[in-house]
Amino acid sequence: QVQLVESGGGLVQAGGSLRLSCVASGRTFSSYGMGWFRQTPGKEREFVAAITWSGGSTNYADSVKGRFTISRDNGKNTAYLQMNSLKPEDTAVYYCAAKRGILAVVITTDRHYDYWGQGTQVTVSS
Repeated sequence: QVQLVESGGGLVQAGGSLRLSCVASGRTFSSYGMGWFRQTPGKEREFVAAITWSGGSTNYADSVKGRFTISRDNGKNTAYLQMNSLKPEDTAVYYCAAKRGILAVVITTDRHYDYWGQGTQVTVSS
């Protein structure tokens, strides 16, 4: 069992930056692929970014490409989402997720993830 705890959300003006962190419990963090998703009221959860267990491969939603960066530090059991040039449409609850298995491919669909955090609110004002 893995527990994920996100932090780093908050209120920021358009054009600003935030860095989200996702700390995982347990000693097997390095064997999990990690992903970030977001959700706004009345909408389905959408993919934001994902990274393989080694950090060797990443993938991004087109809407955040060039602005967001996903990374991980396996020594700290932590995944990060650096968000720059934020826009009001980035406002959402952001969730991190963990996928069991040492996979060479990046997983972008939420139904394939095994564990989820509780979410952190990001609000971007115009």
